[in-house]
Amino acid sequence: MPYTGDVVPGGPTAVRELDEVVIRKASVGATDNNAYLVTCRASGAQLLVDAADDPDRLLELVREGSRGARLDLVVTTHRHADHHRALESVVAVTGATTAAGADDAAGIPVPTRRRLHHGDVLTVGHVTLEVVALRGHTPGSVALVYREPAGPPAGGHRGADGAVPGRVHLFTGDSLFPGGVGNTGEDAERFTQLLTDVTERLFDPFDDAGWVYPGHGADTTLGAERPHLPEWRGRGW
Repeated sequence: MPYTGDVVPGGPTAVRELDEVVIRKASVGATDNNAYLVTCRASGAQLLVDAADDPDRLLELVREGSRGARLDLVVTTHRHADHHRALESVVAVTGATTAAGADDAAGIPVPTRRRLHHGDVLTVGHVTLEVVALRGHTPGSVALVYREPAGPPAGGHRGADGAVPGRVHLFTGDSLFPGGVGNTGEDAERFTQLLTDVTERLFDPFDDAGWVYPGHGADTTLGAERPHLPEWRGRGW
């Protein structure tokens, strides 16, 4: 089935096969949180974005990518409880390393072994992802950016989704959604900070093909959202 990013709690995984990685998306919990598993096709290494809820479902997701339940790293995009309720259980079973934005780590009950800062690079097998700090929804919110390779993939794999050399895939947590940025609690300063970071750190450096994987709900692209930036700034949310 072509990847759409449409998932529901208790439903099947949406799977996107790219040349270098496989991206799996599942929805968990009462607040329809998205969790993403990124699997390096050459090495089998895996990264989970947000162990949000329902540890049994998330461990099933991990095993969809690795029969031995290999999980190298769990990145928590921000400190809100609905994004890390299953973290303790997932880490206990898999032994995965934990990572989160440095300014949110103290608010996450599971110890953060790697504190992330803007510009850091994470390596999972042969795959690298860039850390982008997006301040405003929380002080330490982070996004992850994966770039498709410009040349042939390691191991010679060919994905079913069609390679787009250099295309970016953005795991944005609760900082960017279809239709706007994340909730900033009617705080004008926090909203301005978040919209500025999203504009300067996502929309400005990356083109319209950039695919956005948010913390809840449907996916989108930078091209679909870019025309609405002035509208967001004008309405203040």
